[in-house]
Amino acid sequence: MKILIAISGASGVNLGLKAYSLIPKNHQKYLIVSENSKLVSLKEQGYNIFNNNEIWEGPASGSFGIDAMMIIPCSMNTLAKIAVGISDNLITRAASVVIKEKKKLLIAPREIPFSSIALENMYKLSLLNVIIAPPILGYYSEQKNLDDMENFIIGKWFDLIGIEHSLYKRWGKNE
Repeated sequence: MKILIAISGASGVNLGLKAYSLIPKNHQKYLIVSENSKLVSLKEQGYNIFNNNEIWEGPASGSFGIDAMMIIPCSMNTLAKIAVGISDNLITRAASVVIKEKKKLLIAPREIPFSSIALENMYKLSLLNVIIAPPILGYYSEQKNLDDMENFIIGKWFDLIGIEHSLYKRWGKNE
């Protein structure tokens, strides 16, 4: 599976990076970061990154073959642009392509409380089968620390797009 993770917005960047690092090696993975200042440090760490301003890169085309895209976190600005079809950078263009190709798109909105405008945009996208999945905990998996909480959230996201994992204790499963 070819998986694209995009990071839009500052709060929650660690969840996006952690999700990227936890994608199993049997998948091809790509990363888009919206802030140019982050690109250099991430490239130095070996991430397979596209510059968000380079709208001509592979994910801007359906022929690149992305199977799933996750925007973690997703700023309200990026969410709104996707909801109304604005494709002015690589993240919004890739999301537009994923929607038109009827592939899986997961958006993790990062801002609370949600305004009526944001909720309307999320509803509009959900009608297009976009998965709206804010980082919300489920307490049944017995998280003991922040790492466990993050693994639970990322695991739920992976479940939604079809990535096998063992990041959290599932309901009703004995260890």
